[in-house]
Formats: sequence, C-alpha cells, structure tokens
Amino acid sequence: MRGTRLELRPDGLRHNARVARHKAGTSRVYAMVKADGYGHGAALVARALEAEVDGFGVAVLEEALALHQLGVERPLMLLEGFMNRDELALAAKAKLETVVHSDWQVALLERHPPSGPGLPVWLKLNTGMNRLGVPREQAASLLARLEAIPGVHPAGVMSHFACADQAEDGMSDTQLERLRETAGERPWSAANSAALCRYPQSHGDLVRPGIMLYGSSPLEGRSAAELELAVTQRLSARIIAVNQVAPGDSVGYGATWTASEATRIGVVSIGYGDGYPRHAPNGTPVAVNGVRTRLLGRVSMDMITVDLTGLDADVGSEVELWGDTVSVDEVAQACGTISYELFCQLTTRPERVIG
Repeated sequence: MRGTRLELRPDGLRHNARVARHKAGTSRVYAMVKADGYGHGAALVARALEAEVDGFGVAVLEEALALHQLGVERPLMLLEGFMNRDELALAAKAKLETVVHSDWQVALLERHPPSGPGLPVWLKLNTGMNRLGVPREQAASLLARLEAIPGVHPAGVMSHFACADQAEDGMSDTQLERLRETAGERPWSAANSAALCRYPQSHGDLVRPGIMLYGSSPLEGRSAAELELAVTQRLSARIIAVNQVAPGDSVGYGATWTASEATRIGVVSIGYGDGYPRHAPNGTPVAVNGVRTRLLGRVSMDMITVDLTGLDADVGSEVELWGDTVSVDEVAQACGTISYELFCQLTTRPERVIG
C-alpha cells in the first residue's frame, strides 16, 4: 500500500454536534452535509449525527435524494431549492424542506402545487449579501402567495450572514435586523457556524452549523481548540525516499526552494492528485512522526518534499498533513484559502479509514 490515508472520526463529529447543540440552546439544529459532508462522506456524517441533530441541510436535490434513499429519517432541507418542475415533484415526493429564493420558484409552485400533505417551504431573504434571496420589498407579497398555494406549508423566513466569521463584522447586526423585521411572528433562521458561536441573538428558530461540525474554526482569530472542537479527519502519508541536498541545490519543479545549508529532504507519497493543495507554499506546516516541520519545494501530482533536518525519520515514517499536530486551519492559512476547500478537494486516492 502507498500509505496515503484519510482517517475519518465519527466520534469527533458527534462531539462537535454536541458543542453546536449546547450553543444553540432551544433552537433546532440542522447539520449542513452538502458537498459530500464537506468531503467527509455525507452518508458517514448523517449516520454519525442523526441522533445528535434535528435535521440536515444540503445544497442540491441529488444530495438530498441520496440521503433519503439511505433511509435518513430526520428532515432534509434543500438550500438552493428546486430548479424545475421535475425537481419540484421529486422534492415534494421526498417531503424535503425546500428553500425558495426567487420569484420564479414561487411562480412554479403556483403552476404546479404539490399534492399530499403540506410541503415545508422556507423563503430566503436577501438581507445584504446579494447572492441568493428575494428583495425585502417583495417578501410580504411572496409570503402571501406561498400561503395561498394548496399543498404548501410556509415554514419560515431565512437568510445568510456575509461577515459573521470576521473579527471586524460590520454587517451581521444589520442583516439580522432586516430578517427579523421581515419575518415578524414567523419562524426565522440565519445562524451559520460563526453566528452560532458568536451571536446568541441570531439563533432564531433554527441554526445551520456547517464547518464547526468538521473540526474547523468558523471564527477569524479563534482556533478550533479554543472553541473545544474535535478533529474529525486526519490526512497522512509516508516517506518513500530521503535525499541529502547540498547548499545551493534546489528541490522540485521550478526550483522554488534552494538550500542555504546542507538539508535532509523527505519525499512524501501525497500530492495534488490526492487533493493536497498544489499552491501550498514553502514553509507550509506538516508533522513527521508527531514533530512539526515544513514543506520545501513545489507540490507535484503524486509527491511533496519536506524538511527532515534534525528529525528522527526515514523511509516509512508517517507524515501528517493535517489532523492532530497540524490543524487544517493552519494549512489553509498558509495556502491563502479556507479549510472548506481543503476538505472538499480531497480525491478518492487516499485510503479512507474510520478512526
């Protein structure tokens, strides 16, 4: 075996869901499992969390139907809603909680009202993010139209925060005020992981944690450990060769790193073909046999090279790319990205094991 593996930890997922539940108070908790459970496997996450949460959220119909076919009994929320009449029919048949974010979706419901018990429908409001959501001035008329459609049960009003994760957040208070004013006495939902951790007043009737469930901090300047979140995946590989590099010699494609002194280099069996970020720069942290060190040279498709100088390591030694010693948030910061991208871009090449 090549030795490249992704350890997935259901116990960590459950721990983080309990943290979210505690912070949510009396609000319902819907776990976000879109993008294949943020790269962890939606089926694994749903099975791990079904007893811990009130429901699940996905982005697109295919994700919801896959969970429905697995026998997930908790409510499933379809965050982007249906895209056409056929999807509407499938969503109604599966009894999905469906978000509508545009006038055309309301019009489609009016033309093709679902049969059977009331289909739960959330109206998404644009409170300032200017992505998905109906304009505030149209919300009252659209809610009235939804209430008039046979087979539709208006579940409430929702929105999404743009800056709740940022230390300098100048938008969330305004967005929340706009949402609550529009919702009136209706149920409302706004809180993502960041707002769940930072803004108790934003919890409303239903919170929608995502990244915090996967052991990554949703808050700028706060680590996952500070938030008492558990690691849910550990990515590791093995050293397959060791080279001695003389001063003045370079390493890897493009000669992006040159030794200023004699350096011991480990070649590691992972690269962007496995989903490790190609743009990871020199100095990105890794750990060898539990000791922190650094990436040297450019990431290639199947290999990276790391600094072994002064370390007790050789061919076969384990290298942690992220997990217990090196947090995924550290790697993301070094790469100028976020943990979401690192989780979601992992390919099928690393062996999946349940820890």
